[in-house]
Amino acid sequence: MGSPELKITQDGAVTTLTLCRPHRLNALTLGLYRELTDWFADAQADTGIHAVVVAGEGRGFCSGGDVHDIIGALQGRPMAEVLAFTRMTGELIGNMRRFDRPIVSAVHGVAAGAGAVIALASDFRIFSEDASIAFLFTKVGLTGADMGAGYLLPRVVGTARATEILMLGDALPAAKAASWGLATDVVPTADVLPKAQALARRLAEGPIGALRMTKKMLEAEWTMELGTAMEAEAQAQALMMLGADHAEFHRSFVEKRPARFTGG
Repeated sequence: MGSPELKITQDGAVTTLTLCRPHRLNALTLGLYRELTDWFADAQADTGIHAVVVAGEGRGFCSGGDVHDIIGALQGRPMAEVLAFTRMTGELIGNMRRFDRPIVSAVHGVAAGAGAVIALASDFRIFSEDASIAFLFTKVGLTGADMGAGYLLPRVVGTARATEILMLGDALPAAKAASWGLATDVVPTADVLPKAQALARRLAEGPIGALRMTKKMLEAEWTMELGTAMEAEAQAQALMMLGADHAEFHRSFVEKRPARFTGG
């Protein structure tokens, strides 16, 4: 499944998206941006997908936008065309955050520019020991606040560290990324994809209805004040308490057996 630039594989309820431009460190083209953006939009309706892994083929995760196919191609183009491109890059990240199931990025080698933001927009980030992540936009004369990075990064690492990361544009090695909360785990390079897929399987086999609601609430509550958030959580939890999975938990507890969640 997929295209020559994006391999899509299914293992039960886990879908793995593999960027397939290893000769360019999986740099994104206009077509690959569009394909990823549309995939996350379309996958929202596919209830058979419970978790997604994003990975890169070859020596790195993703080195950002392709210098020739995107940066060079946009030089001298009208403002309207450049704005259409930058809006599309944000559309990808928006679709990832609106996708209401867990996304796990398997980050090895370099995750730079757009690749760093794709990793950031994931719910979990498994780093290899040799991985680094770099929001290097200012180093190429662009704002560090790109593709939602100025919105997402402070919520992951705090404003002070986000300011340092986005203004300096320096690469963070895996150990530092982990200590700053950007990496969920750091593992040997050979284990990064298996570890990410194992985490995705664990999530996919769990109470997916509860996980979907949790991601939705995390997204929604970013813009709420406390009282509004507490009321939203009360209503969401009441819905979940009336659901089939919560009833199944109670039955399994009484019957002293593992719960069999169905997502209801």
